[in-house]
Amino acid sequence: MHVRTPLRAGMRATVLVALAAVLAACGSSTATSSSSATGTITAKDPWVKTAASGMTAAFVTLVNDSGSEDVLVSAASSAAGMVQLHEMVMQDGQMVMQEKKGGIPVPAKGEAVLEPGGNHIMLMELKAPIKVGEQVAITLTFSSGATVQIEAAARDYDGGNESY
Repeated sequence: MHVRTPLRAGMRATVLVALAAVLAACGSSTATSSSSATGTITAKDPWVKTAASGMTAAFVTLVNDSGSEDVLVSAASSAAGMVQLHEMVMQDGQMVMQEKKGGIPVPAKGEAVLEPGGNHIMLMELKAPIKVGEQVAITLTFSSGATVQIEAAARDYDGGNESY
């Protein structure tokens, strides 16, 4: 017969709290989030393509834990003179980049993936070269009023021979 004692129950609670702390510490160090009246937006795995000058692009997965859609409406960074939200679209038989009017929707209980060849954050008029391993601070602003601060790690990327 199994007897529940206050000591055993206390030990179980201590073990559960310790396990939760360990699991929380194992999360991505690049993830940041912001809570607003509509819920929580979390940014996962932000990164930026290295560049010697001119412009480059930043990428991130935005996760919306709320029951309401939110929209990424702008981004800002002290690393660039101008920052815009961009998309890739087919025009005259070829893929071209253009500003994303109206922002980037992040569906309720879903995610928006900003990635090479798709939606992304353009950093233009770079103030200095962005080198491998550097962290680029970017502030994301949503239609709900929420803001999310990300630190995008700079890395080389040649996939698709894309030039930003």
